[in-house]
Amino acid sequence: MSLPTFAAIAQATAPAAGATQGGALGLSPLIMMAVLFGIFYFMMIRPQMKRQKEHRNLLAALAKGDEVVMGGGLAGRIEDVGESFVRVEIAPGTVVQVQKGSITQVLPKGSLKKS
Repeated sequence: MSLPTFAAIAQATAPAAGATQGGALGLSPLIMMAVLFGIFYFMMIRPQMKRQKEHRNLLAALAKGDEVVMGGGLAGRIEDVGESFVRVEIAPGTVVQVQKGSITQVLPKGSLKKS
């Protein structure tokens, strides 16, 4: 058998083999996509939404006197809480005004020592 004849026979039988398996594999890609989306949701989207909710609750509970850490690593004590800004004393006599969203952590009382 020559090579061109073998290639022609292989091409002629390929659609027939695909037609017999087409019914069984028709939903397989859809099921696989649904499974991958479910894994993606539970591994990435849901934990991120949980962290966002915790951060919103943290920002809503800020009060004067809380000791906080900001995004840049500055730590200080809250002097005043506004609608979207917070005044934080980072050193004696040094007060900065920052956005509420930049606060990443509330420290336990007494974490910052008086200087």
